[in-house]
Amino acid sequence: MRAPKLLCVASAVDLDFRYGCTPAWWQLWKGLHDEGVDLVVAPYRGRPVETPWWRSASNPTYREAETYAKVRDAAARLKGDRYLRRAEASPEESVADRLTREAIWRLVTPRWLRHLEELVERERPDAIVVFTVPMAHFRGIPTALRERFGIPVVFYDGDVPMSFPEFGGMDTGFNYYHGADPGEYDAVISNSEGGLPRLLELGARRAEAVFWGADPDFFSPQPVEKETDVFFYGYGDKFRREWTGMLVGDPSRTLPDVDFALGGRDFQGDIGAARLIGDVPFTVFPRAISAARINLCITRRSHASVYASSSCRPFELAAAGAAIVANPYDGLERWFEPGKELIVVHDADEAVAAYRALLDDPAQAEELGRRARERVLDEHTYRHRARRLLEIVDVRTEARVG
Repeated sequence: MRAPKLLCVASAVDLDFRYGCTPAWWQLWKGLHDEGVDLVVAPYRGRPVETPWWRSASNPTYREAETYAKVRDAAARLKGDRYLRRAEASPEESVADRLTREAIWRLVTPRWLRHLEELVERERPDAIVVFTVPMAHFRGIPTALRERFGIPVVFYDGDVPMSFPEFGGMDTGFNYYHGADPGEYDAVISNSEGGLPRLLELGARRAEAVFWGADPDFFSPQPVEKETDVFFYGYGDKFRREWTGMLVGDPSRTLPDVDFALGGRDFQGDIGAARLIGDVPFTVFPRAISAARINLCITRRSHASVYASSSCRPFELAAAGAAIVANPYDGLERWFEPGKELIVVHDADEAVAAYRALLDDPAQAEELGRRARERVLDEHTYRHRARRLLEIVDVRTEARVG
């Protein structure tokens, strides 16, 4: 029996780019592999990466993408910053944004269409899934592929609602939906349940939610000594600066005997007395989680304010058996039970009280983490998510592992 096959195009596959979704895509693709899917993955930025779980295809516009990234980096440095920053609410599209998109349509989009046509002819996949490539950059491609091959083409946006025009995405990337037509795709899959009506407003014919999760084999409790008291890792503090101040800045001054550590970069707001430890490679992230007595889940305002807009972090922390303290997050109870599997705090005073209680009672912290991991194993692994994705794409498999 022929294994079902998906042709995937991903924003990036190389973990060195530090794109927030890429580690999650790795875990989801592994979950699809374990469910019996034959995967072919092509990166939109960077070089292909071969693994035991998928076969790779080339990037036909590698040089163009890297040249553009260098130009953006140089422009940011001229402004004395690391990124070309956008406003956090309703960012306007600039003239440069429009000119860039026009250039992409002329130079990049046609080459990707030819590349995907060649891949479809060679691989004969059952469906194509586009993972967080800026939707406007592929304008016309889904229609052309469907008309020529009769193959379903699905877009998977893992950044909802931050990718919406009213938020404009991260400072490191593009605004996905300016100049795009979501109606070209057979379905738009989102990490957000509350974002589905907005996707329909933007023109999607069908919108479905597939939440983030965790691979419990990779994110598992590690047998390491505790090295810090309160730990947070994230890609900067955009959209969560206020909560970083409440959960890290103020408490680290109130509790001078407690060791606070922040991993990642681009923290622009109040971090108080917390130590900055820089990037934490994905390969050692479970160890960093296990080495902390308390792990913070500080969710960006964009996600926390739109119901059930999943981010990776709560599932990864829970799978690793962490004692989690989180800021308020609309829909968090959709996945975990506050008070039993994690603790939600509403201000700096509640954060201080939660830290004291957990640090003074390690057994309570351990039990909190144990229950959180059990919930992940029951409901939130990437094999669960892979099955949901395959239902939407209407691909049926026989699981090959487990």
